[in-house]
Amino acid sequence: MLNRKKKVQESEVCKQKRVIHHFFLSLFILTASSSYAQRVLTVEEAVANALQKNYDIILSRNDSTIAAIDYSYKNAVFLPQLNANAGTLWNNNSQKQTLADGSHRDKSGLKSNNISSQLALNWTLFDGLKMFVLRDKAEQLLEFGELEIKNQVVNTVATVINNYYNIVRQKQQLRSIEEQMSIDSERVRLAQYRLDVGVGIKPDLLQSKIDLNAQKAAQLQQQALIEQLKEQLNQAMAVPQFTMYDVMDTITINTQISLGEVMNAAEKNPSIMMAKKNIDIANLTLKQTKADLYPIISFNSAYNFGRTTNQVVINNFSTLFNQVQGFNYGFSATIPILNNLNTRRLVKQAKWNVGYQNIVYENQRSVTGLNVINAFQNYEQQKKALALEEENILLARENLDIVFETYKLGAATLLQLKLAQNSLADAENRLIEARYNAKVSETELMRLSGQLIK
Repeated sequence: MLNRKKKVQESEVCKQKRVIHHFFLSLFILTASSSYAQRVLTVEEAVANALQKNYDIILSRNDSTIAAIDYSYKNAVFLPQLNANAGTLWNNNSQKQTLADGSHRDKSGLKSNNISSQLALNWTLFDGLKMFVLRDKAEQLLEFGELEIKNQVVNTVATVINNYYNIVRQKQQLRSIEEQMSIDSERVRLAQYRLDVGVGIKPDLLQSKIDLNAQKAAQLQQQALIEQLKEQLNQAMAVPQFTMYDVMDTITINTQISLGEVMNAAEKNPSIMMAKKNIDIANLTLKQTKADLYPIISFNSAYNFGRTTNQVVINNFSTLFNQVQGFNYGFSATIPILNNLNTRRLVKQAKWNVGYQNIVYENQRSVTGLNVINAFQNYEQQKKALALEEENILLARENLDIVFETYKLGAATLLQLKLAQNSLADAENRLIEARYNAKVSETELMRLSGQLIK
């Protein structure tokens, strides 16, 4: 009877184990399926989305499109102006006349109809070469617009890369917190076991639970931070809010950047090129202003048509019907003599602006060069810090493993274990920070050299 009871109990235990096993297996499959369903967004995809949809880039393109439209009509400045005018007028008048012989005429209801039309052509033949300057200026403004787009693209790409790897950094930080949670969970288990067998103390158990709960709170905060950073990235990529995706687990760093390479490439930095282009535009503006000092020679031509019909006239010598039509042409010259010295004032301002744009260009080159040097020094320092922290994390892990094993044997205190655990957490935080800072410094170097969009 007892053996049968024992077998029944063992059978029930086996059933319960199978149920628990199936439950955890189903939970694992469900979790894995959920994780798999969330696609992994690469940094290249994030950049591609931003280049296609980012609002700042789109606005810059719209501004450049206006310059492109102007450029497409650059040769229109050489074309003549042709205008047509037409009109008709009905009159109903009263008229009184006293003639030289003393006779008087007084009549009302004098009705007439006037029709007129004109086709006038004005073709500027010479205007101090302003037409050629305007054509060249349209081309320079188009190139300036393209540089503005490039500058906006470079800055946007840098922002997206930094934002993306900030999410990766916080994800690594979350993984570090979860690692600390697993250690705290093991501490709780060991403290509970020791207390149950009578060799432990309750404060160790309570402190372990407090530390575990603190890590759980940090985990929740870290998850919320990651979601906030993802929304910032969504905005930069101009994708709908709450778009679900995961990011990569690692931060890749190019450690082979040389200062000479970046300095040479920085000469093509969009900000420097825009400053240089402003000098060209200022020089053309100066030529355009100087053109107002020269005479303007034009060819003028017109075809005129006019017709007047009078129903009644007061004077017998007046016409009841009159029509005039014909073609005329000629040349005209407008010679500037004095306009309150306004043109000379504008020429002086344009010359000053050329000098100003040269100073801006040299200043931009100097600032960019200084930024490149500072960014490169920071890049070198971050590489050294990263190498040091990668070595340090190995020491911290080994130290924790030794102290933990010693703690399990009862030869180490909870305080010693906490110190080793905190040392590992600090080492992981510094390592994660060093990786991210190295990536940010690399991105800044590539931004300053304009190589991010290659």
